Amino acid sequence: MRYWMMLCLSILMTLPAAAQDTATVITPPDGSQYEWVEVSSGFERPLFVTGANDGRDRLFIVEQGGMIYAIEDGEMSDFMDATVLVSRNANERGLLGLAFHPDFATNGTFFINYTDSNGDTVVARYQVTSDGNQADMDSGAFIIRIGQPYPNHNGGDIAFGPDGYLYVGMGDGGSAGDPQGYGQNPQSLLGKMLRLDVDNGSPYAIPTDNPYATVNDQLAPEIWSWGLRNPWRFSFDRATGDLYIADVGQNQWEEVNFQPAASPGGENYGWNIMEGSQRYSGEPVIDGLVNPFAEYNHGQGCSVTGGYVYRGAALPDLQGVYFFGDYCSGIIWASYRDAAGEWQTNVFMDTNLTISSFGLDDAGELYLVNHGGNVLQLVANN
Repeated sequence: MRYWMMLCLSILMTLPAAAQDTATVITPPDGSQYEWVEVSSGFERPLFVTGANDGRDRLFIVEQGGMIYAIEDGEMSDFMDATVLVSRNANERGLLGLAFHPDFATNGTFFINYTDSNGDTVVARYQVTSDGNQADMDSGAFIIRIGQPYPNHNGGDIAFGPDGYLYVGMGDGGSAGDPQGYGQNPQSLLGKMLRLDVDNGSPYAIPTDNPYATVNDQLAPEIWSWGLRNPWRFSFDRATGDLYIADVGQNQWEEVNFQPAASPGGENYGWNIMEGSQRYSGEPVIDGLVNPFAEYNHGQGCSVTGGYVYRGAALPDLQGVYFFGDYCSGIIWASYRDAAGEWQTNVFMDTNLTISSFGLDDAGELYLVNHGGNVLQLVANN
């Protein structure tokens, strides 16, 4: 393991601090001026909401059990029934991610991430029917399947970056403490952020500028960044292209990591050497580990849920604010850079919600998914 750490250390690329200062400088948001308003309810273990950016202003809600619903003009319909595909025999398994192709309006292509009947991670491509209202279940094609040694820490989020590549968040394989050392193993796809070219190759191609694309055959070329425990929701800032990765902690610390849009990739976020910015295992600390910009201990929650930078038009005072929350406590935080370019993170709102995800619609407005069964939108309360 130490050999692989030193090998990868030799090719890590470190950005100067100035290159990371891309967030909008704003004043602290006042949570008392806003509220979460329910837009739909009656779901069973919902855990994602998104738009498709196809001009129809639809919302898509993902249920962990395998259903995807579409809401258009206030009417809800079944978009996809993947219940026969997914395993639901563990708390963290199921249908975990949904991403629409950037050209979905013309090519009708979308992707899902789920755990199959063996408990392994599958990312698959599907097409919609000719009217665009439902998934064509006969169109499914595997993109990648990754073995999962334990039933937890599946990651599951997928999203297209501003570069047009598909990013896949992978947990460390599960159990506790990363017993097989996947987070720091550059030959494994577990504990990593992957970056795939799904428009070329069969079933995908490796982007030529992936950090390990041409290093040697001992490093997994799909890797974009590594040292992650269980990235539960990541997102790109629509205005800057910066990447935010929330990583669920072990016993004490929850964290959110930041990768600037100019990054060439290769960041190592430290797990399991570190838990947040704190030492975790007895493995030696290596140079180049990237600390989170925001973290909190288990006195404030137990499992971080990553969110989004607000770029909508309805709430102008929140422009550039990154929102994230905790699944257990329902606390929501707001992060931003101050006038000096330093990260500030403040409690935005304390809710009684079980926050399984946040999401954006086509207009960039912010939503919250309550795992208890409903979806809410952030609005001004005056």
